This record gives sequence, structure tokens and C-alpha cells, in this order.
Amino acid sequence: MRGTVVKLDRGFPLVRLSDATLVRCEHAKALVKNKDYRAVIGDEVEVDLPDGHDKGVIVEVAPRRTSFVRKDPAEQSRAQVLAANFDLVIVAEPLVQTNLKRLERELVLAHETGAHVAVVLTKADLASDGGEVEQARKAASDLAGHDVDVLVMAASDAESIENVRQLIPAETTAVLIGKSGVGKSSLVNLLAGSELQDTSPVRERDGKGRHTTVDRVMVRVPGGGQIVDMPGVRGLGLWDADQGISRAFRDIEELSAQCRFRDCKHADEPGCAVLAAVEGGELAQSRLDSYRSLMTELEGIRARREEARHLRGEKASDRKKRRRRNG
Repeated sequence: MRGTVVKLDRGFPLVRLSDATLVRCEHAKALVKNKDYRAVIGDEVEVDLPDGHDKGVIVEVAPRRTSFVRKDPAEQSRAQVLAANFDLVIVAEPLVQTNLKRLERELVLAHETGAHVAVVLTKADLASDGGEVEQARKAASDLAGHDVDVLVMAASDAESIENVRQLIPAETTAVLIGKSGVGKSSLVNLLAGSELQDTSPVRERDGKGRHTTVDRVMVRVPGGGQIVDMPGVRGLGLWDADQGISRAFRDIEELSAQCRFRDCKHADEPGCAVLAAVEGGELAQSRLDSYRSLMTELEGIRARREEARHLRGEKASDRKKRRRRNG
């Protein structure tokens, strides 16, 4: 029978079958042995239900439309897929004291998936006034760019919750990412209209909570689609983020094609279309600063990786073979 993985915990996927039955499953030995390919939340799978067996058996995992991947910076093991087949990545950040450096990396990670991206600034209740709310929203919008919706949400404001719910219409799936304690579980509960996710008390002095989500579960949103609350992703390295940066800063890359020099660094070169856009108010300076900082970091990482490969005596053909082996 066909089904969708809706929860992962204790190593056994919970699958919702086509008839809406929920079945705890294990992976077929041949699937794991031959492909090292385990089902993750959101995966479409084929399940056998053997007589006398206490679990279903996942015998096939369908090709994935999108995937959320945690990559290995050392390149010593296969990248870990955490979720699949979603349409939207929602990046949650607290409105008060928003960490823009973390947000820029979360946006790259989100765009790397190929899905649509939105930002939700949580815990707006803790803002001192409307001026602080607008300042935080503008800073996040300038960083995220015109293609990304930036919404402000407060638990006490039903309209703001509804605005977030409208991001997830029927027949769509969203993945919610963000640092531990930013209010992701509370956001899921507000969208679902019930206490489905455990939450920790918020400290009064800074509005921060503790990390509570330890597994991944797909939650239905009344009147909408489904949302997956991901455990806090601690590592946000950019060891392999070319596509994510290109998608996150598509406007800058398109402007770059109009620069006079092909290797323009958008610093002080004459005929730079990117700098002209900043001067004309079409592009925020903070967005350009983030782009240049990330590109410089990525170039440094590439140089260090190449040097490490040289010291190991590794050949380009060896890397190609490993990439084919790891898929």
C-alpha cells in the first residue's frame, strides 16, 4: 500500500496509508542494505503488511521533489536528509533581538531546498512598541529580499496567526526551521488550534524558551495543509551552499550580469549594476553586505577544502567516484 511518513521517532517511521490508517513501520533489510536509503518525514513510500508481523515494512521510497539536508562539513559521510516533499520552508526568528547573521544562513539553507521560503518573526508580544516591531520587520525584509514574505506573529493577535496560516493552503506542506527556543512549537500549536507540541516556559527576562522538539512530526493545519516542526538545527555551516546563495540572492546575481566586469566584486568597481541599485534605493545595503560576506566565507571554505584534499593526496577522480557512491 502507498502512504506518507508523518512522524519519525525511535527509528520507526509512522506512515499514514492511503486509507488514512496509521501504521508503525520498519525498513526492509534489502532497502537499507543495498541503498542505505531510509525514509524520512514527508516521504511517499510503499508499505507491505505481512501477516503475523507487528509492523509494516517499507519496501520502496519514491523519488523526492524537495529535501531538507544536513550536510557533513568533513565530507566523510553521506548527507543526512531530514524531511522531504514539502512546498514551503518557514524560517522562524524572534522579533526582539533578531539575530540577522543567523537569519542570513537560515535563508540560504531554506533556499538550498528549492522550495518557496517565508520568514515569521515570532513573539512580537515582547516588543516594547510598534516602532520596534516595524524596525525588526524592515531589517528582516531588507535581508530576505523582495521574493520572501516576512510576517510578524504574536500569540495574542489572532489576525497575525491567520496570516501565517494562509501561507499553508490545503494540499501543501511546510517545514518550520529555526534555532531552539524561538517559539516553533508554540507556533505549530497556534496554527493547529491545540496543544500538539510540548513547549517550555518562556523566561521573563529575555523571552527565550528551551528546546523541546526532539522528533519530527507532520501536523495538520485546520483549513489548510500540513506543517513539520523541525528540531533546532545547530550547525549552519556553508560548506556547500552555492545553489542556496544563488537562490537567496537571485536579485543580486541577476544584477551582476549587467556589471561592466565579469569578475566584479561589487565593492568600488566602475559600472557596477549592483552598487547602482543600492544607490538608487532598489537594493538594501544590508542585503549586499550579507551577500558579499557569505561569498567571501564560501570562497575561504573552498580554498581550505582544496588544500586539505591536496595534503591528503586526493585526486579529482577520487572525489567524483565518492560523489557517485554517495548519490
